[in-house]
Amino acid sequence: MKYKRLTYVALLGLLWQPVHADPVSVKNLRMWRAPDHTRLVFDLSASVKHRLFLLSNPDRLVVDLENATLQGALPALRFDGPYLQRVRTGTQKNRGLRIVLDLKSKVRPRTFVLTPNQMYGHRLVIDLYSARSAVAAPAEGYVPAPRRRSSRIVVAIDPGHGGEDPGAVGRRGTKEKYITLKVANELRKLIDLDPDMRPVVIRRSDYYLSLRERILEARRHQADVFISIHADAFPNRRVRGSSVYALSQRGASNEAARWLADKENAADLIGGVSLRDKDDLLAKVLWDLSMTKTVSDSLELGQDVLIELSKIGPVHRKRVQQAGFVVLKSPDIPSILVETAFLSNPKEERQLRSVKHRRRLAKAIYQGIKRYFRRFPIHATVAGLDQEYVVRTGDSLSTIAARYNTSVSRLKRMNNLNGNTIRVGQKLRIPRADSGG
Repeated sequence: MKYKRLTYVALLGLLWQPVHADPVSVKNLRMWRAPDHTRLVFDLSASVKHRLFLLSNPDRLVVDLENATLQGALPALRFDGPYLQRVRTGTQKNRGLRIVLDLKSKVRPRTFVLTPNQMYGHRLVIDLYSARSAVAAPAEGYVPAPRRRSSRIVVAIDPGHGGEDPGAVGRRGTKEKYITLKVANELRKLIDLDPDMRPVVIRRSDYYLSLRERILEARRHQADVFISIHADAFPNRRVRGSSVYALSQRGASNEAARWLADKENAADLIGGVSLRDKDDLLAKVLWDLSMTKTVSDSLELGQDVLIELSKIGPVHRKRVQQAGFVVLKSPDIPSILVETAFLSNPKEERQLRSVKHRRRLAKAIYQGIKRYFRRFPIHATVAGLDQEYVVRTGDSLSTIAARYNTSVSRLKRMNNLNGNTIRVGQKLRIPRADSGG
């Protein structure tokens, strides 16, 4: 009996011996070039442990993938960028797969593994930045954008998604990231022809930018307004029409807006940047200090754009919706997110694939921006004449003076004000820049 028990235990021990996991397959390689870095994305059959190190003479980056094999040959890529010269692979005995990136210059690498999403499976991402510059990172808080002397209105145009983040995909395979870029370029052409405006396109081709980087890029260009362009999707294919969103400090204004905000904000997770870090918490406190007026301005801008969009087709909501989009959270730039149409609606997908319709959308957005600045001009020097300004919620004499490059004392003298109190709806004369006094 004792012998049988020992045999039973021994058999169980054999069953419990660790079984070697199947090797991870490297199935494909994609490359995206952004203005400040190059991104390589390796498609994997499962998550993988990896390590990397740099070598010199010649410069190269070595990435070792534990228990991994190459499935077929990697695709041929064009290495016409500033960093990469060639990608090589080799097997290491009992150690997995080695990937060697032959470099044109020294780089600062950043690497991470991504979990599956609706479009892709497991992925290994390698970002290559110039060794002479710091790796791009989200802002550590609110840094005021410098004020310009130019009288031209700067419009930041942000095509949503890009690179590894395709956004919504229609039944015919239409990808949101391409539609938004094409509409943005049509809008850029219109603004380029306007002597009072200057366009800045945040994402200029097919690459990924985090939501925070988009805000920072607009601030670097000292944008006066920020227009984020998207193409919506919804489980119900009959849902249609354009929508415009502004930021809500208290969360989404309805369940659909809340669901959509979560989807857009997840773009940072797709790109490998966590949204739940201390920077978000710090930014929340700082946004509250200056966001009230910016949200008010954003709602005015959004309503003007929505009015123009309603002239060319149906709108999903007649009023500007509000949700907690990260990309709208610049504390001092009026910002809106325009959902041009529903890619999930077959008719609207066909329209978005049409050059003519994309031009109509761009013209409507442009006319909405023009309408907003006719109602609320921000540069007193444009016409060289005194202007009239209607006081809005959140305004003070000091914020109005700063906006028009004048002083509180000049505003008070011109408007016969004895104190600093102003009321919503009150009309103020704004002195031109060279009026003196």
